[in-house]
Amino acid sequence: MSQEYTDIQFEIRNGAAWITINRPEKYNAFRAHTCDELIDAIGRAGWDSAVGAIVLTGAGSKAFCTGGDQSSHDGGYGGRGTIGLPIEEMQSVIRDVPKPVIARVNGYAIGGGNVLVTCCDLAIASENAIFGQVGPKVGSVDPGFGTAYLSRIVGEKKAREIWFLCRRYSAEQALNMGLVNAVVPEGELDAEVERWCAEIMALSPTAIAIAKRSFNMDSESIRGISSFGMQALKLFYETDESREGVSAFMEKRKPKFR
Repeated sequence: MSQEYTDIQFEIRNGAAWITINRPEKYNAFRAHTCDELIDAIGRAGWDSAVGAIVLTGAGSKAFCTGGDQSSHDGGYGGRGTIGLPIEEMQSVIRDVPKPVIARVNGYAIGGGNVLVTCCDLAIASENAIFGQVGPKVGSVDPGFGTAYLSRIVGEKKAREIWFLCRRYSAEQALNMGLVNAVVPEGELDAEVERWCAEIMALSPTAIAIAKRSFNMDSESIRGISSFGMQALKLFYETDESREGVSAFMEKRKPKFR
């Protein structure tokens, strides 16, 4: 893929790659093309020996990412991958690159955005960040890392609450449940992320890479769960129930699932 991106921005700052979803008018929701660009950029940064850490964030101050762009959801998202979005590949590249990927959470991290935070190695949030899942509200779910891996981070009962009730959680609540590593005032977010990057880059990159792979090995079976689950999700997206969720979201009304 060309390094001229349209949906994201790519920048190197003091040895760290900053990758920004640049769709603020859509609350940084991703479409298939966005995912392809993220996969390319994260891989590009992850295998560059001059890069010591990767920062993933969203443009503007309102949203980190709000998941899949439902306006692109037409029985799929019009792209490649099991469900028209290469979600499995995007989640996998975050895990597979030998560099820590830090979520810089600058606002709403909802749905697939919350899953991105889950998949990142570390997460630093501003005080105005809001977290939560919405899948069951719109006839969707993340049947892999967004569920099984989330339970390893926040615990089984909390993860089930997050998915079964679709509530929203403050940055402080996310910190208390272990979903993020630190919370800072909005004006201090960049400086805090840069401090974490600098600390990482002062350490042995090979040791960091081995440590990351060691952590991943313990949860690698979830990749298989995700692959199986995405096949089921594709079938679910073709049902009236799932389509009702998307229609209700676009029409700004309550869905009638039952």
